[in-house]
Amino acid sequence: MKLYNTLTRKKEEFVPLCEGQVSMYVCGPTVYNYIHIGNARPMIVFDTVRRYLEYKGYQVNYVSNFTDVDDKIIKKAVEEGIPAEEVAKRYIAECKKDMADLNVKPATVHPLATQEIPGMLEMISDLIRKGYAYAAEDGTVYYRTRMFADYGKLSGKNIDDLQSGHRDIQVTGELKEDPLDFVLWKPKKEGEPYWESPWCQGRPGWHIECSVMAKKYLGDEIDIHAGGEDLIFPHHENEIAQSEAANGRPFAKYWLHNAFLNIDNKKMSKSLGNFFTVREIGEKYDLQVLRFFMLSAHYRSPLNFGAELMEAAGNGLERILTAAEHLKRLSASASGEMTEEEQQLFAQSGQYVQKFEESMDDDFNTADAVSAVFELVKFCNTTASGDSSRAYADALYGRLGTLCDVLGIIIEKEEEVLDEEIEKLIAERQEARKAKNFARADEIRDQLAAMGIMLKDTREGVTWKRA
Repeated sequence: MKLYNTLTRKKEEFVPLCEGQVSMYVCGPTVYNYIHIGNARPMIVFDTVRRYLEYKGYQVNYVSNFTDVDDKIIKKAVEEGIPAEEVAKRYIAECKKDMADLNVKPATVHPLATQEIPGMLEMISDLIRKGYAYAAEDGTVYYRTRMFADYGKLSGKNIDDLQSGHRDIQVTGELKEDPLDFVLWKPKKEGEPYWESPWCQGRPGWHIECSVMAKKYLGDEIDIHAGGEDLIFPHHENEIAQSEAANGRPFAKYWLHNAFLNIDNKKMSKSLGNFFTVREIGEKYDLQVLRFFMLSAHYRSPLNFGAELMEAAGNGLERILTAAEHLKRLSASASGEMTEEEQQLFAQSGQYVQKFEESMDDDFNTADAVSAVFELVKFCNTTASGDSSRAYADALYGRLGTLCDVLGIIIEKEEEVLDEEIEKLIAERQEARKAKNFARADEIRDQLAAMGIMLKDTREGVTWKRA
């Protein structure tokens, strides 16, 4: 298996640090609103990477954090007049619901930045002791960027070029020794959440959070660190500087980054009115279609989102689901073991599994892997008929299901839910909301979501549809 390593800028054979095991850290979202479809791409991509590694027999320790203290969260809390903690808690729950609807598996651990403050204080103190960091007069702690000799090795940026005024790293402040030094700990402002530290009452900088969470849950050195390409600099570059200075070892062996998602060939932006949340897309499309669409291109290629492309993805997914349903119907009406001819046919279908694996082994090329699935679908449609044995139909269904499961595509349809049962649960949810029993209301919503029922609260009441 080969993957493209951002650090070395080439494809490399994947050899984990510990045989049979993979440690993988993926930067998660800052939770101040519903996640948008740009957030969804790395979630889907690296969930698929994890699924394939597990398919290959690896035990994957998959860690993906939630940044639950941040300027944007605080701003949202001020706007709503509630504690920042409530904002973060609400949108973590909403994010987990969207992830479930996208069939993104829960991480082995979903650490929260606010629960890892002791580890951050320890690492910052260690960096100060080693001379890589210093506390300014106001209690801000900065990292001495120039002291880390390999700074820029991930992004390819030259530190002397950065001096000319790169906004991504330079922060104004006369208390800094060097304009390129970045923040590890900062003093609180009025009304902000804060923690006690040896330097001041304050909160951590963004970069130190991931370094500490990766260290705690995966160790000083990890196999794979992943995220969107927008994180390469300065976030991942700064993580490397912190972690390698503190731990005295390489931070991550392989760095994977997905390319941007554009909307109708333009960058997604609220000002352009082309900013879509996963929740909004879920009102128009089955989110399995969004997942399938995301996997239709290689993860390192820019992906353009548009109605026509989503329509094409929906049609492609329907081809797969129709073939699966066809095999299930054949199985239900057939019986018997495979004939000799069917055994030979089933052996032939192995070529599509091989093509699928070759595609995924080549830097997780999901676009070609999907093509292999389509070839298998065509094979199923042309070789399985009313004359087929149950064993043959079941074997093909199992093979198709295994490959789709790696992609996170669900081919098993949920049992039909009676409308009366849905209406009864919705009515109970409405009563719970009136009684301000929001925990029960959320529980019912999640129960309905698990049944494949999507709710939408409107001024006229609650509407629902099947996912």
